[in-house]
Amino acid sequence: MTNHMIEAGKPAAKLKSEALQVLLERGLVHQCTDLEALDAKLAAGPVTAYAGFDATAASLHVGHLMPLMTMRWLQKLGHKPIIVLGGGTSQVGDPSFRNEARPLLEQQQIAANIAGIRRSIERLLDLEGEDGAQLVDNAEWLTEFRFLEFLRDYGAHFTVNRMMTFDSVKSRLDAQMPLTVLEFCYMMLQAVDFLELARRHDCSLQVGGSDQWGNIINGVELGRKGEGRQLFGLTVPLITTASGAKMGKTAAGAVWLHPEHLSPFAFWQFWRNTADADVPKFLRLFTELPMNEVIRLSELQGAELNEAKKILATQVTTIVHGAEAARHALEQGDALFAGQADNLEPTHRLPLVRLAEGLGLLELLVDVGFATSNGDARRLVEGGGVRLNSKVVDDPRRRISSGDIGAKDALTLAAGKRRKALVRFE
Repeated sequence: MTNHMIEAGKPAAKLKSEALQVLLERGLVHQCTDLEALDAKLAAGPVTAYAGFDATAASLHVGHLMPLMTMRWLQKLGHKPIIVLGGGTSQVGDPSFRNEARPLLEQQQIAANIAGIRRSIERLLDLEGEDGAQLVDNAEWLTEFRFLEFLRDYGAHFTVNRMMTFDSVKSRLDAQMPLTVLEFCYMMLQAVDFLELARRHDCSLQVGGSDQWGNIINGVELGRKGEGRQLFGLTVPLITTASGAKMGKTAAGAVWLHPEHLSPFAFWQFWRNTADADVPKFLRLFTELPMNEVIRLSELQGAELNEAKKILATQVTTIVHGAEAARHALEQGDALFAGQADNLEPTHRLPLVRLAEGLGLLELLVDVGFATSNGDARRLVEGGGVRLNSKVVDDPRRRISSGDIGAKDALTLAAGKRRKALVRFE
């Protein structure tokens, strides 16, 4: 089995399939188990591919957009996506590149999380018709296994020697952190997922994040050893911002896809605040704009680059939340940046009790994600880059009072020229 490492946007050889050409051009491929064979299979006709998401939270976040955009492109180009919602594997928890075990979730919480994730998937993929994407729960087969039956049928196809070589396992052991048998078995469960989907739906391709490479390899090898199936694995790159931060994380927390956890306006503003250096990459990865338009926008400089950021924000918000929500977010963004904050939806909501407890300006800057720490916030304030209700504030000891929020229980906060928030206290 060949492991192809791919440089974003630069195909290693001439390809036959439009699907791989597009995915490589957009930078959505990091590793592939057998690029040439997968290319031939994609060129020969429709392929069924799957991506899996454990239900560890009530919403997916923007870090999940990479595999989802890959599945979206595959569907647009004639292939069939399956999304596996991990009702079974969520009961174990993926240990990949974590220093400690995930907390075990109750069945009721897993079911509630799956319901929230399902609503986001339904927006991102077309579920209608015979060729529509399928949503399946791996609890359907994993909970049917008896322990001895599982070991007898699958255990002989895995060796501890091989499993110990995967980076996801080695990283935990190198850190001298315990790895439970429960977690160690996770990669076996994910491998069985792939084989079950191959049996039930003729699925031959798994798409996942680069941290899932070892788990995906196990599934490919199980299909070959157990039933002589040719299965393929493809990973998307781990995306970091120009500052080196992991994509999808901010000082205020994860950037959620579900509107109940993050409003479409706040989601839009996250993309509007993209660093200049990240605009070309994000346009390629997270929008469906033609590549000639991506290139044109990527070449803009100065004030014109802000228009590219608005296009980026509106395009991604349209994909995740729909055209109407994106249009409304754009209008709100224009109004907020023009200083017309009346009647706008807030970008952030905080409990009113925070004022009574004594909310400092530095804390507020961290809460809305404009700073990563109080020290970072202090430097912003002392540098004259912070405005509260359009007025520069240079005192880091400044406290937020009821007089700052006015009759509408809201205030505007800005850091520099391009980061603005409307905070409502409720």
